[in-house]
Formats: sequence, C-alpha cells, structure tokens
Amino acid sequence: MKKYLSIVSLILSIMIVMSGCVSSSNSSNTSGASNEPITITFDQFSGSGDNEQFLKKMIENYEKDNPNVKIKMQSYGYNDYFTQLTTKVAGGKAADVFELNYENFVSYAKKGALMPIDDIIKSNNIDTSIYNQPALKAFNADGKQYGVPNSFSTVLLIYNKDLFDKAKVDYPTDDWTWNDAMNAAKKIRALDKNTYGYYQPLSYNEFDKVAQQNGGNLISEDGKSFTMDTPENVEALKYMVDMQNKINVMPTPTQLERVPNADWDLFKSGRLGMIVTGCWSFPDFTRDCDFNWDAVVEPGNKQKATHFFSNGYVINKNSKVANEAAKFITYISSNKKATQIRLDAGWELPPVNDKGIIDQYIKKTPPTNRKAVFKSLDSLVTPRVITQYAQLQDIVGKHLDAAAAGTVTPEQALKDMQAECQQKIKLK
Repeated sequence: MKKYLSIVSLILSIMIVMSGCVSSSNSSNTSGASNEPITITFDQFSGSGDNEQFLKKMIENYEKDNPNVKIKMQSYGYNDYFTQLTTKVAGGKAADVFELNYENFVSYAKKGALMPIDDIIKSNNIDTSIYNQPALKAFNADGKQYGVPNSFSTVLLIYNKDLFDKAKVDYPTDDWTWNDAMNAAKKIRALDKNTYGYYQPLSYNEFDKVAQQNGGNLISEDGKSFTMDTPENVEALKYMVDMQNKINVMPTPTQLERVPNADWDLFKSGRLGMIVTGCWSFPDFTRDCDFNWDAVVEPGNKQKATHFFSNGYVINKNSKVANEAAKFITYISSNKKATQIRLDAGWELPPVNDKGIIDQYIKKTPPTNRKAVFKSLDSLVTPRVITQYAQLQDIVGKHLDAAAAGTVTPEQALKDMQAECQQKIKLK
C-alpha cells in the first residue's frame, strides 16, 4: 500500500511539474510576450552619412516614448541602397520598414511588396492631416496609402548675389522668365572665361519640368501615350542645349570635368551665377559659400513649373509588426520632436503643415527668400511616375545626352526618344 501511495505521489508530483511547464510556456506566448521588446527592422538611405546622427536621435526619442519597442536600423548610401533593397525584396528578406523615394515608390507598390496602411491608420486613430498633403499623396497608388513622407523638397533658382553685383545685373525675382535668366547669364558669363552664368542638369526630371514650363509634357495627361516629339518639347530642349553649346552660359560636360564635384562645387567656388537645384542644398551652401546668395522661384516660359520631391517610409507586406511599424513611421516623420530635429539640422523640409515649424524654417537664413520654397508649390508639377520608371529615365537620358553632345539635333533626339519609349515601355 505504501509502495502504491508512493507511486501515486510520484505521478502527482510529475503532473504538477509538467503543469507548471505548460503554464510557463503558455505565459511566454501571451502576456509574457508583451513584456518583451518588439523589434522593428528599418532600412534607409536619406539618413546616412552626416544625417545619420539626427535620425538616430529621432529613434532614441521614439524608443524612450515606447520602451517596449526597439528599432534595428541599417543605413545605406543612395548608390547602393536600391541594389540592396531589390535583392532583399526578391528574397523575402526586406526590413519591416524601408525608405523609398517618390520616383521608385510606384514600382514597388505595383509589385505587391508593400502593405496598404489605410486600415492601420484608421484603427490606430493616426492623424494624417498634419502632413503636407501633396507629400502624403505621393505615397498613394490606386487609391491606397502605402506609406508616409519623411521629407519633401522643391527645386529653386539659387543665385550668387556678388556676381550679379559685379555684372551690374538686377537680382532675379519670382516672376522671371527664361529670357530674363538667359540675359543675366550672358552678362555674368562675360565677366571672365572661368565664370559661368547658369547651370541646370540635362536630365530626365529637369527636362520634363522645363518642357512643362513651355506648355509641353513627355506623357499625355491620361498617362496612356508618349508625347515627346511635340513642338513645345523641341523648343524646350533647344533652349537647354543652346545654353550649353551655342551660348555657353552653361558649362559643357568637358568644362565641368575640371571641377571635382561638378555643379555644386562650381557654385560654391563663386564661379557660377545661377544654379537650378533643390532646397536640400541650403545647409551645404550656408556652410561653404563665402559670398552672398539667395533663392527665387524657377523661371518659366509659357507658365511656371517646379518639381516636388519626397522620400517616404513604407511597410513590408510580410511584416509581423505592422501596427507598431505604422506608429513608428508616423512618429519619426511627423512628431513635433522629430520634425524639430530635422528642422534644426537643416535636413530637407519636415513634411508637415505645422505653422510653428514652417515659420521657423522661413526665418532661417540664408537664403533670405525661403518663402520661395513654399511659393513654388503654387506651380507644382511632379515627374510622371510609371512602373518602368527606371527604364524611362535611362531611355530619355540617353537621347538627351546625344542632343547635348551635338550628335543629333533636339528634334531628332526627341523623335528617337519617342520611338524607343513606344517600343520598350508599356503605359496604362
């Protein structure tokens, strides 16, 4: 009997131990899990280099406000980023959150690599009205919101006031035309053989914008056909090519080779009267320019047109922490502490409608005319984004290079561009 009781007692003891083990296991999967940090993996490019310290500060603030969440960030330089991202997405190893620029966003959305966040935004009562609405819309495709902007920028005409004074030319104004810019550029170019009047990259984005300044477009309004070889576009391309080759107020590629970092360094060296570039240049020019400079809205011809650029954060469609990821990306892109960090650093423009932030931005100098950043939004155009965007850029760029090199006329370059795009790129 004693032996029997001993056996029963042993069995009961084992059952109690096992029960404790099961209970412990279940606890780790439920309430226990909530005590463990949630890890969000995060890949990005715009916060690399000098800007990484500011992004890390934003993340530190987020983790402080959300002690159960840890952010595992991986930074890449822009030139390497999309190669890494393409490989990760293809292999199903993309981070929970990753950064995309406006130009590449659509192709990833169309591939099904991104998670729509409309329901997450609604269920978590996330207020998106704080965002600059064009910037927010940039990360919407087919009526679905896939991400939020972390910055936005506009392109402006930035000019060297000292060279204008030396050439005895009136400073540019927000209502300048192509002719105004050309006339001023000629007078500045005449100062000496090493000084140039104007610089604007002959690239897809820039040509697309200049074409729209002349009433043209590279793709029809409905997005169904290419419209590259129109008279308006021919005139626009001739204007850009002539500035470089015929009048030479803009340096040729050969002339630009003599400058280590090309256009920006030419401007910072005091040898360039005007440059068309983005407001992201302000910190560099403030630090490196030992002359007076300012900014205005870009010149137009038949109408004004300026480009808008935005980077944003999106969520991997396979993320297991999508809710927390959504809270994280909205925090570091629109939270007051985060936007203040970006503003103080001069790191592009916070993508928010916060009047206090905007007023602080406008009051910072140089440039004195920071209002031009916002005034340019009145004539906003965006580069037409399609699924084969990278291929479109390559084709257009190739034919623009041919026109710039003088191997073909602007007319022929646009005819060739039209034909190749029709052959190789599928629109709607």
